[in-house]
Amino acid sequence: MKTFSPVISAVLLVASSAFGAPPLTTIRDVLYKADGTRFNGLVTIAWSSFLAPDQSSIPTQLLTVNVVNGNLLVQLVPNTETDPVVYYSVTYNSDGNNQFSEQWAVPPSSQALRIQDVRVASVQPGNDTTAAGPVNESDVVGLSADLSARPLKGPAFAPGSVAVVNAQGSIDAVSGNASDCVHVDGSSGPCGSSQPSFLDADVPAGLVDGANILFTLSGAPNPASSLSLFRNGILQERGTDYSLANNVIQFLAAPPQPADVLVASYRLSNGSGSGSPQLFSSPQVLCSGTGATINATSNTSLASCSIPANTLMAGDRVEIRFDLAHQGGTGGFTFQVLWGSTTAFQRSASPTDAQVSGRADAGLDQAGAQISSQSWGTTLPFSATVGAATDRYSSGLVIGFQGAMVVASETLTLRNYAVVRVP
Repeated sequence: MKTFSPVISAVLLVASSAFGAPPLTTIRDVLYKADGTRFNGLVTIAWSSFLAPDQSSIPTQLLTVNVVNGNLLVQLVPNTETDPVVYYSVTYNSDGNNQFSEQWAVPPSSQALRIQDVRVASVQPGNDTTAAGPVNESDVVGLSADLSARPLKGPAFAPGSVAVVNAQGSIDAVSGNASDCVHVDGSSGPCGSSQPSFLDADVPAGLVDGANILFTLSGAPNPASSLSLFRNGILQERGTDYSLANNVIQFLAAPPQPADVLVASYRLSNGSGSGSPQLFSSPQVLCSGTGATINATSNTSLASCSIPANTLMAGDRVEIRFDLAHQGGTGGFTFQVLWGSTTAFQRSASPTDAQVSGRADAGLDQAGAQISSQSWGTTLPFSATVGAATDRYSSGLVIGFQGAMVVASETLTLRNYAVVRVP
């Protein structure tokens, strides 16, 4: 058998292609015998035909490398990406005898590899997969550096939670309530806490029996001056009609009577714990204008306001205002405001009511809206109501103004209306 030097053997291994030599991987190692002396002899490397990573054709062949004083140096075409898998068959010969054989899988590498980097532990007959044995982390090129660069689990790490990188560069889990939002600094808090927050149409808790003077709001108004407290639709004056301590209202003039209706609207703190007051964001006029003149004796549209889908959101307040004019003095009329399919309120006016005004406030929550209303006229007494609507405002909503005459010879005109969204 002819013997070649390692450099010559590497040249013979490379199959030339029309576009140049294929890439090579260098294998350099020092071989020892079991008694600790260095190996001297021949290493024969054989292979079947395969395609190199650059598609160069490598025909079936073998080469022999002379190992002197244990030094092995050889360059081989990578064969780990062949399909089907082709291994290098390596036989070690010393003192004229074949000592042992093994198989190599050579990956592409710009750095020299050792034999243990390419040795295949075993290959099952008819199966191209390899049974890999234990490999030290230090023997895998670049593995130790990659492992050192990876983020580690921090002391607050928890599966199934939102991850955040702590000040030490480790991965922790964000703590908080399931409904909280995560801030860019890794903290959590109520969603939208940096935006204005309002509570509308809040009904103070307390016994309305003509004797009790203490009532509790759902939240603490912040600032306290933002509280608007209505008793039967009449705005109460702080310091004269009531006093406020945190979220507790104390009536000063007269206790609410059993038939009284109490409604409150106010701003809340920003949720950050600072307690700093917030300003209202700019209101949005959804609809406004003049309406129709009717003389029909059944409910007829005076005007309508179509609110597109995804315009209104939970936490919004919608303010509705309107003014009516009645021409005639023989018969009265009825008027109503519709919130989708729900009648927000409805009243009947007398023949002497030449003018009528009204307003409604809808406070939106996830389930719908709570609507409070007020209306009055030339002779029509002041009235206030409160109710609930379950219409799905997220898919769009129509607010309607309707009226009906008692006598067809008289008319009713919607002189002005406006629908305003306060986010």
